Formats: sequence, structure tokens, C-alpha cells
Amino acid sequence: MTLQFTIDGDTPDVARGAVVAIGNFDGVHRGHQQLLEAAREQARQRGSGWGMMTLEPHPRDLFRPDEPVFRLTPLPMKTRLLSGLGGDFVSVLPFSRDMAALEAEEFVRLFLVERMAVSHVVTGYDFHFGHGRKGNPQLMRELGEKYGFGVTIIEQVTDDDGVAPFSSSSIRAHLRHGHVQRAAHELGYWWMIEGEVVQGDRRGREIGFPTANIRLPKGCEPREGIYAMRVRPADDRPVEDLPPMPHPSGWRGAGYVGTRPTFDTHERFLEVYLPDFSGNLYGRHLLVDFISFIRPDEKFCSVDELISRMNTDVAEIVRQLKAMENNDPMTAFPLGRLQAEGRL
Repeated sequence: MTLQFTIDGDTPDVARGAVVAIGNFDGVHRGHQQLLEAAREQARQRGSGWGMMTLEPHPRDLFRPDEPVFRLTPLPMKTRLLSGLGGDFVSVLPFSRDMAALEAEEFVRLFLVERMAVSHVVTGYDFHFGHGRKGNPQLMRELGEKYGFGVTIIEQVTDDDGVAPFSSSSIRAHLRHGHVQRAAHELGYWWMIEGEVVQGDRRGREIGFPTANIRLPKGCEPREGIYAMRVRPADDRPVEDLPPMPHPSGWRGAGYVGTRPTFDTHERFLEVYLPDFSGNLYGRHLLVDFISFIRPDEKFCSVDELISRMNTDVAEIVRQLKAMENNDPMTAFPLGRLQAEGRL
């Protein structure tokens, strides 16, 4: 079980003297995973714990709160993914204006040396830290020599053809355009959202498609439209009261992201209809995998026309998900394999 703690308090034993990978890690994509694997290997050699250090909140949330960033993996999701990779802890730096004003060496001395007594630090080639982003990988090496910890710098990690680097920005762009397979290829797993099922307006139930409604995090902006999705419980609550899943990866889901233009709601939703499900999900926390984009959102002339199109969409989504249950391309990657097995 990966431990999450805030670094302004006591440091847990597993994190003291540990190997620490430092960065934002939004998406925990395949490039990040190489950095984390380097940390894991350093910890194996030392017989120590290992984990990630990251900032919360995102700096833009502090300095530009009216322009929320599209977070691929909010903190709870980062912790879940690091757990899948075998990490021991996530150390959270509480970002503030005071922290932003710290000089680079002061940042290292205070958090890495005094608070955690790190044995080794792993960062990316483009990592910057401290006031004015003056700290860089070379300075980190110099400070490691001064304070007695090792440093590994991971160079840019590129795609299979050696050209395109893995990038959180490009993954966000893929998702904004509905290119979920491209996003998944960079992530090494299907992009997913975790959230609590909340009460909706029951409009789906009225037209024969009851949905689980999940609030989208602020700034979350995948392309609006219809998706093939997989859905499974996100917590350890007993599932005896729920119908069995047809596959360990989850229930098959016909998902919708949008504002329901046919009903002029002007409010953005994530809704998922589960054809194989019958039961009450209110209050449950679910994981929702985005598998494929089916079509853009659109306004229908009548509810009957909407229902007809939904029947067509659901049939196509079920066909796609059934075909993928024993041929999931993401099983080529560690996190994608865990996801397909329902263990992420």
C-alpha cells in the first residue's frame, strides 16, 4: 500500500533515507515511468524505500485560479498509479507563495536533506526548482555532492520511433480531440477518472438509459461526446450487493461527456450507462476508463431520435468492448496490464 503524506509534518520511516523521484508527474506517462523505474532500481540496490515527491496544489491553481489546468491525474490518482508501480510513498510538497520564493539550495536543504534525509534523487533532464526556476539538474548534482546524496538525471524519453517525446501536454491535446487511443499509447494505460456517483436529474432513467453521474474535476476537459468506457469500483467496499462484472477490467459502459444539448441543460456531465448492470451506485467511488471515442455530442430534434441513436451507440460500444476483453493492447505495459486485470 503506497503511503501519501505531506512533507511539512513528520516523515514516515519508509520515506526517511529513501530514494526520491521529483517532478509533477501529471499523467504518470511512459516517460515518467522510466524515471520512476530508475528510482526503484536505486532503492533495490540500497535496500531502501522509494517514492515520488510532487507539488500540491498545481502552481497555476495558486497563481491563476481562474484558469484551471487540465489535470490528467489528480493527487489520489497519482498515488494509485505509483502503488501499481510498487512505490512506497508519495511525498506532497504543499505549494505556496513562500515555497515559490525559496532559493534552489534552500529548497534542497530544507525538504530533501533535513526533512527526508534522502539517499538518492532522480529527476528528469528538464527539471527546474527554486525561486525563478534557477535550480537545474546540474545544480542538483552539485548539491548532492555537498549534502551527501546521489543524483540520477533521466534524459528525454521518446516514443518507439525515437522521435516524439512522451509529454503530458500532448496527452491533454489527444484527449481534447477525442484521440483516446493515442493518449493511452503515451500513458501506457487507458486514461481514467475516479469519482463518486452523485444524484442526477434522472433524465436517463426516464428514457430507458439510467446512468451513473460523476462530477468532473475542475479543468477536466476531454472532448465532448460518446465514449466506450470500462467501469469498476475504486474502493475496497464489499461488492456483494452489486452484479458481477463480465470481465475483471470492469462493466462495459456507454459514456457521455457534455452538456446534454437536446435538453438545454448548459451544465457539463460525465455519465455512464452500464448495459450489464442493475443496482444502486449512489455514493460509490468508481474508476472509469476511456477506451474509444464513438462520436461527437450533438443535438437531436426529438427524444425518440435521441433514443434511437443511443441504442445504436450502445450496440457498437458493447461490440468493441467485448472484442477487447481478451485482446487489450494496453496489456503490453505494466499499468495497462494491471488495469485490464482489475488490479489498478
